[in-house]
Amino acid sequence: MNSPSTEQTAYLLRMQKHRRIVRISRILILCTFLFLWEFTANVGIIDSFIFSSPSKIALCFWGMVLDKSIFLHMGITLYETALSFLLVIAVSILVAVALWFSARLSEILDPYLVVLNSLPKSALAPLLIVWLGATKTTIIVAGMSVAVFGSILSLYTCFTTVDPGKIKLIYTLQGRKYQALTKVVLPSSIPAIISNMKVNIGLCLVGVIIGEFLAARNGLGYLIIYSSQVFKMDWLLMSIVLLCIIATVLYSLINLLEKWCLRRF
Repeated sequence: MNSPSTEQTAYLLRMQKHRRIVRISRILILCTFLFLWEFTANVGIIDSFIFSSPSKIALCFWGMVLDKSIFLHMGITLYETALSFLLVIAVSILVAVALWFSARLSEILDPYLVVLNSLPKSALAPLLIVWLGATKTTIIVAGMSVAVFGSILSLYTCFTTVDPGKIKLIYTLQGRKYQALTKVVLPSSIPAIISNMKVNIGLCLVGVIIGEFLAARNGLGYLIIYSSQVFKMDWLLMSIVLLCIIATVLYSLINLLEKWCLRRF
């Protein structure tokens, strides 16, 4: 095996340096923000009752870890988000496949999907409570409603833009439409499906939190709305920080799935 050239080695070193600078810069920005927040709260520049502080949030979190209540709230939100996300992916792929199979059906449903996708989903939450009651089902459906219609439109558009030459080759070899789907359309759409998943995981989390605002007795969304009502700002900001961490972790998991798919396919 040939050893890398001087130019290649220099390029790799520059890329390593660039990634190192990016990581260090991100950490410095976060540390600076936390330091300024803590400092201004301690010296009275900002009201620590309203804005809290990193140390108060950490103490609040540790207290809820000791009584184990935070695990209940986080677990419920994660469960509802994961379930709504999986349902969105399954429903989106199935409906997009049905639309791809039937051009007439896609023409009929297209305006309805566009309208439903553009509808503010927060407006649906009170209606879902009336229809389904204040249950976990309502929250999961609320999480799905935020992402599913846009996901269907995105996947269907991807399916219809797959290389027509490859599909024509399947038909030339006496293949059927489902063979074109399984051999060409779906494999070619894997990057788009993964990209769609990256968007949907965040949207499902948003939808679940909206549902928990209105229909939950547990979960981080419930904790946010309850703490705002009783002015426990440490709880509120801690819940928001935890949501940021959860969103980052879920997005990172989808990134790992993407890398695995790229190696596999």
